[in-house]
Amino acid sequence: MTVIAHPGLVWCGIALAAFAMTYGVIAYIAVSIRIRSSGFTPRDPPPVTILKPLCGADQETYQCLRSFCDQIYPQFQIVFGVRDSTDPALELVERLRTEFPRVEFAVAVDRRQHGSSRKVSNLINMMPLARHDYLVLSDSDVIVKRDYLAKVAGPLLDGGVGIVTCAYRGCPRRGLWPLLGSMFINEWFMPSVRVAAMAGSRAFAFGTTIAIRRQVLDRIGGFAAIANQLADDYRLGELTRAMGLRTVLSEVVVETSVAERSFGALVRHELRWLRTIRALRPVGYGFCFITFGMPVAGLGVLLAKGAAPALGMLCVSALTRLMLHMSVRRTGSSVLQIAVLPLRDTLSFALWGWSFLTRSVQWREERYRVGRDGSVQLVEDLTP
Repeated sequence: MTVIAHPGLVWCGIALAAFAMTYGVIAYIAVSIRIRSSGFTPRDPPPVTILKPLCGADQETYQCLRSFCDQIYPQFQIVFGVRDSTDPALELVERLRTEFPRVEFAVAVDRRQHGSSRKVSNLINMMPLARHDYLVLSDSDVIVKRDYLAKVAGPLLDGGVGIVTCAYRGCPRRGLWPLLGSMFINEWFMPSVRVAAMAGSRAFAFGTTIAIRRQVLDRIGGFAAIANQLADDYRLGELTRAMGLRTVLSEVVVETSVAERSFGALVRHELRWLRTIRALRPVGYGFCFITFGMPVAGLGVLLAKGAAPALGMLCVSALTRLMLHMSVRRTGSSVLQIAVLPLRDTLSFALWGWSFLTRSVQWREERYRVGRDGSVQLVEDLTP
């Protein structure tokens, strides 16, 4: 018996495939365009305090922290913060003191909790030790080049700039799960940021780097203003933009370690990421399914009952997806990496759908509920 496809479904499928194909082409163009220098290296750069909240340590932590000590910059201070005096990260700080005797270090050991976010509480406890008025916040798993500080601090000399932030690249450890996690960052999240930036948006900020003047931070209420926010980095940018100040996306691209140890850890991490985006930008997030190219184009082909236009668009989507993958790779791509592209995109599409089911997320050993305004409340402590 011949099955006749409903014309409405056919056109719906073709449209779906067209949207996926179009986004794929735009994303490839966006990542292929080099960001122009957004600032300058001043002749007399201001002294800077780097804020490094810490919680534990892994095999890459020392090299990450070391890269911030080895900066070509005349005067800077690094403030580290931990909650517990037994935190293993403190041993790494002592090693850095020995290796870099000319760098000014300060360490805050303080268990006081200010709001729901442990990271922001850490930053609040660190601020009394910050000596300089130009501040650079960065996560502990970030590694940078020696000219990093000069490039991200320079734009802050413009009084119209609120924050400076940086794109980043995920560097996976060995194994399938870290590989998939890095692809989520490099081949879905950052391309979407590049697309938004190419369209003129600056509605983003990343914990890998946020540079801000103390005066601006004080005007928005300090770190206390984001003490209950899951996406504290995004809120910092949002609050400064509400003051009429610009967000600058630096030309600098930093690297962050991706070390997912299991499929469950990968899923939990990405669900937290997706549910955070959903809470911050619910309307845009609802339409971002078109960014999951091949699965969406494949769904379009199914709805269109294999119509030639939809099949053609699926082929173009697959080609642009491969080109995107190759363009963000710093080295050659292996057969395995190419083979897992459909798996990676299908998993992303599935997690996007799953993210609508609940508002709970797991962060380290704690489970939180995400409010509609992006705030979080502790639901359960999973520490054994």
